[in-house]
Amino acid sequence: MKKHNFSAGPCILPKSVMEQAAAAVLDFDDGLSLLEVSHRSKPFVDVMENARSLALELLGLEGKGYKALFLQGGASMQFLMVALNLLEKRAGYLNTGTWSDKAIKEAKIYDDVYEVGSSKSANFNYIPKGYEIPEDYDYFHCTSNNTIFGTQMKSFPKSPIPMVCDMSSDIFSRQLDFSKFDLIYAGAQKNMGPAGTTLVVVREDILGKVSRKIPSIMDYKVHISKGSMFNTPPVFPVYVTMLTLQWLKDLGGIKAIEKENKKKANFIYSEIDLNPLFKGYSAKEDRSNMNATFTLENENLKETFEAMVKEAGINGLNGHRSVGGYRASMYNALSLDSVKVLVEVMSELESKA
Repeated sequence: MKKHNFSAGPCILPKSVMEQAAAAVLDFDDGLSLLEVSHRSKPFVDVMENARSLALELLGLEGKGYKALFLQGGASMQFLMVALNLLEKRAGYLNTGTWSDKAIKEAKIYDDVYEVGSSKSANFNYIPKGYEIPEDYDYFHCTSNNTIFGTQMKSFPKSPIPMVCDMSSDIFSRQLDFSKFDLIYAGAQKNMGPAGTTLVVVREDILGKVSRKIPSIMDYKVHISKGSMFNTPPVFPVYVTMLTLQWLKDLGGIKAIEKENKKKANFIYSEIDLNPLFKGYSAKEDRSNMNATFTLENENLKETFEAMVKEAGINGLNGHRSVGGYRASMYNALSLDSVKVLVEVMSELESKA
């Protein structure tokens, strides 16, 4: 039976990408497996350069003073690296969920952090608006999409200071003016590839302005100078990410995938709103196109619904413990057909109730 993977991460990957990756594990370079090839060999150096180039190309940032890096430690490491490299006196953070909360905690180790806005009092079910970004701060940090709570920033402020954005769960999913951002980071395991590497896209001219000494492994300038090869890179995740970015380019890039993502989101939110058995968690104007969060109004139907979900081959639908209920993650590689299967199950439950 076909599985419909709605897991929040690691993400669903395109079948063609998995097939190419599987073949490379057996034979990547003249009989050598991808898992054993030297990261200094020309074939893999070419992979790294191609992955970095594709990232900038898809984001429309080629030739605009940006560098793309593939690092390790996940977005959680970036919570720390951002502060180490950019925070001199004070920074402003928009608190929209668990991950921005964690980013704030790490930044506070080094200097003063001010929350310009927060939706914590409402358990992060909306995106704050109408906040001001102080002009004398070092940078402004936001999180574009919140997997746990199912909210997404639909617009971004015109920041008078460098803007940093954690785009881990919606990178490459929708068109934005990415030049508005001075630093973007994203763990691969949502829309790019398997866990193990993190994309960082940074405008070079914002670096080198803090007075502290930065450990080499945590210094963006060091990683740029070494072409993401300062230490042994995560070869397999970078390779799969390169394949996924090429797959996206071949589809027509971000413009093409955004259309599909909107179709998927509209389809499931329409069912959530029309079906009296379900209720959406996040504010309608802030609903995420990547992660639809919802609850079952009648808990007596929980066992029946989950049995139907399992029978339909649906995987990874359980919501995060912070919210409960259900969460349908609809990353780039998830097909509209899979969303239709879920909606059919929800509709069938209503007819049985």
